[in-house]
Amino acid sequence: MTDEAQDEAQDETMPQIDTGVPHSARIFNYWLGGKDNYPADREAGDRFREIFPEIVDLARSGRQFLVRTVRHLTAEAGIRQFLDIGTGLPTANNTHEIAQGIAPDSRIVYVDNDPLVLAHAQALLVGTPEGATDYIEADLDDPAAILSHAAKTLDLRRPVAIVLMGILAHIDEHERALAIVEQLMSAVPSGSYLVIRDGTDTNAAYQEAISRYNQSGAVPYNLRSPEQIASYFRGLELVEPGLVSCPLWRPDSTDIGTPVELAVLGAIGRKV
Repeated sequence: MTDEAQDEAQDETMPQIDTGVPHSARIFNYWLGGKDNYPADREAGDRFREIFPEIVDLARSGRQFLVRTVRHLTAEAGIRQFLDIGTGLPTANNTHEIAQGIAPDSRIVYVDNDPLVLAHAQALLVGTPEGATDYIEADLDDPAAILSHAAKTLDLRRPVAIVLMGILAHIDEHERALAIVEQLMSAVPSGSYLVIRDGTDTNAAYQEAISRYNQSGAVPYNLRSPEQIASYFRGLELVEPGLVSCPLWRPDSTDIGTPVELAVLGAIGRKV
């Protein structure tokens, strides 16, 4: 199917989606070689890449970071519950596929507020019979609602891994983002984990590309300083190697390409 035909088919089945405004999840899907995107997304993605060509490597490294962190939490830390907020569009190696591939009894709750993600939610719900997967349409800015719905699938009295991949930067104010993280972590017990990946303001070309993207009408993305990203893990015990550029967080043979430092930081923190 051509891109134009696919766009028309999507328009007919999902009229609630504003296809004329670029959306970060769909742009990332485009950078990763996916098909769940529209002309506005591809145009915005191409303009972004002209200014900051490393963005494709950055997007790929984020997906690889998810794989490695979920694998670590399941296989080494013994976590069996995941709350993945800001899920994005389904692709290869989704959280439930990684976790349940190691421990079939794992339970995963996905959260997103993008209508296109909702339309593809069934792909996120095909898990193992021993475990469970669920999808919540909700906004990160309402953590109380997320926790209330998640408690229908997850036992919040037992350790949970809260996964926030590239989503906190969509909260305008850093202090508000920090308060959301603290509210989420206060609802889960000791032995729970926090996984975060976010872009940094340390690269001038990245800053320029983000500035132009934020003028496109899309939901703004706010790059944070390394110190601001580190503050999300306040009071938590960082898992080695701590907060580092995502490609440098325990790289392994499953990664594509040679690990290099990029303008994106990631870490796992444990609630003690």
